[in-house]
Parts: sequence; structure tokens; C-alpha cells
Amino acid sequence: MQEEIINYFRHFSFNELLDVSLVLLIVFQLYRALRGSIAFNIFIGAIVIYILWIIVNRLQMPLMSEILDRLVSIGLISMIVVFQPEIRKFLIHLGRRSPFGKTGILSKFFQSNSLNKYIIEEEVIEEISQALMHLKLRGLGAILVIARSDKFEFDTNTGSVINGTVSAKLLESIFSKTSPLHDGAVLIDKDNLLAAGIVLPVSESNDLPSNIGLRHRSAVGASEHSDVLAVVLSEENSKLSLATQGKIIMDVDLEKVKQALFHAMTI
Repeated sequence: MQEEIINYFRHFSFNELLDVSLVLLIVFQLYRALRGSIAFNIFIGAIVIYILWIIVNRLQMPLMSEILDRLVSIGLISMIVVFQPEIRKFLIHLGRRSPFGKTGILSKFFQSNSLNKYIIEEEVIEEISQALMHLKLRGLGAILVIARSDKFEFDTNTGSVINGTVSAKLLESIFSKTSPLHDGAVLIDKDNLLAAGIVLPVSESNDLPSNIGLRHRSAVGASEHSDVLAVVLSEENSKLSLATQGKIIMDVDLEKVKQALFHAMTI
């Protein structure tokens, strides 16, 4: 086996160098995507089993090879099921960065009505900002999920479908104490408030602060699950937080929220 490894690197061609580089790049990207989550331990275990499978095959151990062959073949299907949210997030990120994606150069080249779109975005951001300011003054909590692309998946059946234009008064009424929807999240796509009272997936990341509540964990979970920006207004201390791509920034001011909203709606 040692001689085979030496011979492999002795006749190292450009194609083989490219092959190894691409594999290392994929492994590194998977490491970044899964780091800090429970799925990371499964990822490391899968790599260990795969390396063990290669070693056993090289050493020509038929019994262990048969066992690991079955384990690897079944494991590939299991990995797709286990890492389904991470795979979705990776494909969304890849689609957004491609030339044909929402942020791609070709999409921007063919974009029409850009001025009208900009005006609508400014109005939506202003309505959201006013609602957050009023809710903050009244000591109320809120969680808003803003779609950054068309690739978001939430079960709106857990709440109530609204399909209304985003307005400060509508948001304030949803998150008022007397509203039956105030404990859930609202989902906003462009200038449309799609639904309210939605139950979001809760993040299980180990990187999150231990003192944050369910509302903040749900915001992070939403950003892990789909390509969204989540804005959280704490009911306990009236502080604002932002969650995106599985990360959360605590205690931000309203101006920072406006900037994040603008970036989420214009990318």
C-alpha cells in the first residue's frame, strides 16, 4: 500500500492535482456548512468509516470489506436524508451565485422596472422599521422572516395565510398581545406579507449562546432551513437581533436592521 501511494504521487499529473484539489475544496465547504451543528459529528463519523473502508479494501480483508461495503452503500442514502437541510442550503447558495441566479450578472442585465422595484423596497423597509419602533416602545416581541430569494420552504399551515401588503399597522396588529398570531413569525416576500403565526424550525446549533430564548433559536433555525433574513425583537429587553445563514447578531440598532433589510431585498 505504501508503494502504491508513492507511485501515485511520483506520476502526479495536472488532472490528478485538479482532482485532489476539488475533493479537498468540497470537504472544506462541507466542513464550513456543518461546523457547530449536530450533523457535524455525523459528517466526521462518515469520513472515518469511508477511510476505514478504503484501508480494509487495500489490505484485502474480505469479511470486513463486505460489512463496510453494505454500510457505505446504505449510508449514502441515509446521508442524503440526514443532511437534507444542509444540501438544500448549499444548492440555494450555489444557485444564487451562478450567472443565472438572482444575483448573477445575466439576471441583473435583463432586470426591468428597477426604479419601481427600488421604490417598493424602500416603502417596505420603512413600514417594517416603523412597526419595529412602535412595538419596541410598547414592550412587545416580534419575529419577521424576509425571503432573500425564491428558495424558501415554510409550512404556512402552522399559521394563517395573509397575502397582504406589508404595512406598519398590519404588523403591529399581528404582534399585539390580543392577537392570536403574536407568538408566531410573519413571512414576508418582497412587498407581500404571505402569512403570520408561523411555527419555525428550531436551531440545534452548539454555537448559539446558551441564554437565548426560543424566538431567537427559531430565527436561526429559519435561516438554516432557507435563504432568509430573520429579524427578532425581544419581548424581555426590547433589543433587536438579526439571523441569517445560521448565524445571529444580537443587540443591533434599528439602522443596522434597515441596512440588513435593504441588502436582503436587493441582492
